Amino acid sequence: GPMTGELVATGSLKEFFKELLLQAQQRQRLALTDFTEFYLVNLLSDFAAVGRLFTEEEEGRKDHEPLAVLYHRALQASREEQIKTLRRLGDVSLYKAGFFRESLRHTVVGDDYYIRMGEGAYGHLRELTPTSSVSTVYHELHEKFRAVVDLLEDIAARGMVAGGPTGALKVYETWTRTGSERLEQVLVDAGMVTPRTKMPN
Repeated sequence: GPMTGELVATGSLKEFFKELLLQAQQRQRLALTDFTEFYLVNLLSDFAAVGRLFTEEEEGRKDHEPLAVLYHRALQASREEQIKTLRRLGDVSLYKAGFFRESLRHTVVGDDYYIRMGEGAYGHLRELTPTSSVSTVYHELHEKFRAVVDLLEDIAARGMVAGGPTGALKVYETWTRTGSERLEQVLVDAGMVTPRTKMPN
């Protein structure tokens, strides 16, 4: 939307995401290296800049096959093409598992499929780029993939709650269905539920 346009124009989009990421890391007690933080800030900024931050891409609504096909294709390609394809695979898996975890749970393969694909892609990237400076980032994303997915889920939920009643209701419904402590904390912080609210039966 226009707001994202303004943020991109003023160059403050990355600052915005850096702040969100640091806050989420404190809440989740997750330590990441500066390099990995920088990588994630760029990843979120890139998705936001093309207007896809809270909307699923078309490819995501189709079957899960594209990820597996992408992975298979990457392994047949030249080293340079492998790196490019695996990075895309890792990034998309991380983004989708973080921002659309709930809707992925209702797919045939579930959210765990995206988590395994992303972990695998970053692990493979680390092996392909052992001397590169970005290798430490791939290593950390491979090792802490699930924790980083939790981080993005936290950011996404807070964004939805702040976005208005529709998003807030969606987060509330997901919380009542899953009992997620992370989502409960989002709702408590937003003043929507009290800290000791018991889960509905």
